[in-house]
Amino acid sequence: MKKTVAMLLSVMLLLSLAACGGSANTNTAAPSKTEETAPSQDAVSENEPERAEAGTEAAAAAEPEAEAGETAEVENATEGEKALVVYFSATGTTKEVAEKIAALTGADLYEIKAAQEYTEADLNWNNSDSRTTHEQDDTSARPEIGSDPVSLDGYSTVYIGYPIWWGEEPRIMDTFVESCDFDGITMIPFCTSSSSGMGRSGKNLADNAGSGNWLEGQRFGAGASESEIQSWIEGLK
Repeated sequence: MKKTVAMLLSVMLLLSLAACGGSANTNTAAPSKTEETAPSQDAVSENEPERAEAGTEAAAAAEPEAEAGETAEVENATEGEKALVVYFSATGTTKEVAEKIAALTGADLYEIKAAQEYTEADLNWNNSDSRTTHEQDDTSARPEIGSDPVSLDGYSTVYIGYPIWWGEEPRIMDTFVESCDFDGITMIPFCTSSSSGMGRSGKNLADNAGSGNWLEGQRFGAGASESEIQSWIEGLK
């Protein structure tokens, strides 16, 4: 009887120990939620080389963009060489040519206006007592300009246009060139007339200006076509 009781107690004790052991294994195998989501220090260290490589690739990818930006600056610098068309027009003929030159070249426009506007009577070359006759007979005449002064800063080329009066440039053109500094600027004269050529007008302007690189000028008739003007511009290059 005692042996039976002892055996039963031994079996119960073994079963109790087995149950305790199983419970301990269950608690050890079940990690907390925090432990599942928190990366280990080793994991962070392993990711560092990937981040470094990614940073290097990003920097390398950015380099072509920087080079493209540098090229754009060079192109803009070239495009930044601006041109200006300066003109005086008493009847509108020279104005038409000037506007076509500006449209074809992308140049800015500046109109020289007389402080005292020329009337039809002033322009009568058959009248020896007309205003323009007196001005053209006097090489020292300098009619006053009424338009605001123009700044030539930033311009590398200036087309300068006028009608031919009495075989020469209107004296108001001498007023203009003597008031400006054309150093470093290519000066390209053009004129309009019904039949007369440029005569001495281009040389007169260059001499009176005393600065600038003056090219040989071109004469246009009334209603000069864009193709005619374009052909002349291309011949300047």
